Parts: sequence; structure tokens; C-alpha cells
Amino acid sequence: MGPVDSRRPTGLAVFLVIAGVVGLVSAFALTLDKIAVLEDPAASLGCNFSLLVQCGANLSSAQGAVLGFPNPLIGLAAFCAPIVVGTGLLAGARYARWFWLAFEFGIVLGLAFVCWLIGQSIFILGTLCPWCMLVWATVIPLFLAVTLYIVRAGILPLPSPVRRAVGALYQWVPLLTVLCYVAVAVIAQLRLDVLSRLT
Repeated sequence: MGPVDSRRPTGLAVFLVIAGVVGLVSAFALTLDKIAVLEDPAASLGCNFSLLVQCGANLSSAQGAVLGFPNPLIGLAAFCAPIVVGTGLLAGARYARWFWLAFEFGIVLGLAFVCWLIGQSIFILGTLCPWCMLVWATVIPLFLAVTLYIVRAGILPLPSPVRRAVGALYQWVPLLTVLCYVAVAVIAQLRLDVLSRLT
């Protein structure tokens, strides 16, 4: 296991803030839509474009309230974390190893939840929620960037050869993110025939 890289990850910090803000805005928009549906189940939501592309079905489903309350409330709390961590890094904070590992654990849970939601949306509900997709699009690169950073920086205790090999992928986060987007898009197309239903 190599030494921990103490250099300030400015690029990661900026990305964390931006991603956190995007995720927070998405969760807030979904929360407002959920309130509108609770007030009027027949409400016309701005994110409802068709039977395929809509938020209403997702928000009203059992999958939309996994813990007994609307999922967007989880996002309102969770997306504050990357904003706080990124802002702290920009201000010169140096986080302990345990802090980074706890942050990574939270992001792994977030990715697992998003993957489950993607599966439920595509295979069970048969819909694509615009705001939900923006959340998915935020969590995926968050996971890649933070995971590859903590590996490269030596925060995650791995043998040096593994750390160097995996850490080398850190500069390819944008490409890896696009590949993940393409994979989700292909799955959605194969299952929902998205292209023909949008025309």
C-alpha cells in the first residue's frame, strides 16, 4: 500500500460542488412535483411529456417511496454532502482517511440505489422520468470520480500495483461516464423501444 497523496484535488472539488448542486436542484424539482401530485393526483406536471417520458408514474409508484417517504427527500439530504465536501476542499480542508472512506461508502450506497431505480424504471414502470434521469446522470460520475480518486490517492488501502493501475483511470472519468450513459441508453432502447416511441 502506497502513501496517501496529500495534494489538494481542486478539479474534483469543483466537480463535487457542481454535481451536488445539479443533484439538489433535481431532487427539489421532484419534491415540488410530488407535492403537486399529493394535492391533486390529476395534476399536469411539467415533466410529463408522454406515457414514456414522465415523472408522475414514478412519483406515484411504490418505488418512489422506498423508505416510506418520497425518494426526492433522500436526494435533498444526500446531495448536500458533495457540496459540503467540495467546498471544504476548495477552502483548504484536508480530510482524514476515515472521512473519505465514509464519503465513498455513502456514494456507493447512492449508486446502488440509482442502479435499482434505473432497473425499476425501465423494466417495471416502463417510464423515463426526466428529473430522475438527471439524478442518475449525476450519481454515476460522482461514483466514478470519487472512487478512482481515493484509489489513486492511496486513501483506499490497496496494493501499489493495483492502486496505480486503477488510479490511471481517473483521468478517463468523462469517457467512462459517457460509456455508462450509453449502456443505460441501450438497455432503455432494447426494453422500451425509446426511439420509435419518441417520434
